[in-house]
Amino acid sequence: MNPTDAAAAATQSATNAAMQVAAGDNMNFLQRAFSEGGIVMYIIAAIAIMSIIVIVDRIMKLKNLNVDKKEFTDQIFRMVVAGDLRQAISYCDARPAALTNTVKAGLVQAMNKRPDEEIQVAMDAAVMREMPKVEGWVSFLAVFGNIAVLAGLLGTIIGMIGSFRAVAVADPATKSIELSKGISHALNCTAFGLLVSIVCIVAYGLFQHRIQKTENEVVETSMSLLNLVVANREKIRD
Repeated sequence: MNPTDAAAAATQSATNAAMQVAAGDNMNFLQRAFSEGGIVMYIIAAIAIMSIIVIVDRIMKLKNLNVDKKEFTDQIFRMVVAGDLRQAISYCDARPAALTNTVKAGLVQAMNKRPDEEIQVAMDAAVMREMPKVEGWVSFLAVFGNIAVLAGLLGTIIGMIGSFRAVAVADPATKSIELSKGISHALNCTAFGLLVSIVCIVAYGLFQHRIQKTENEVVETSMSLLNLVVANREKIRD
């Protein structure tokens, strides 16, 4: 082996060793945190898992419910102005979402020659029916965020109580060790609880913004559709 190859092999070996040490340190850090934090750490971990399930579920559902509002309204309004409500309903059926289902409810009533009030009532009912599907379990993220903070606080108090009790009965040589264990217990629970809570609250805020935006789009589009249908009733074909 020439000197260049030997140097490269040594560098690669050092890199692999460093990565193994880093991975081991990370694993040891997590194991140590859960070991020192006690049972409250596992309670917070359970809250974190449920939060992740809700977050992933909403990301996938909202992605599937995403509709290009401009393209959709342009196509639907063009069909309504042309009087072809059957094609407009078929267009909505091909893109099931809160917006399209609400518009479809109004189009069906318009095609059946129902009064304007019944068209509006049908779309209002569709909004009330569709929005819970958009919201899903998002409200639970706020609950999980609060519970995570409280669980972390509970772990902190348990750790401090255990620390003071241990110090009270420990001999002078081990008092500092017992005090450190209690403080470590408390801080691990506090940090983990706050971390889970921050993730939950941030995700809740982002989802609420997206849900409110979707609701505004649905209401705005349904009102525009109603006005368009009223103005073009004579063009509607059977």
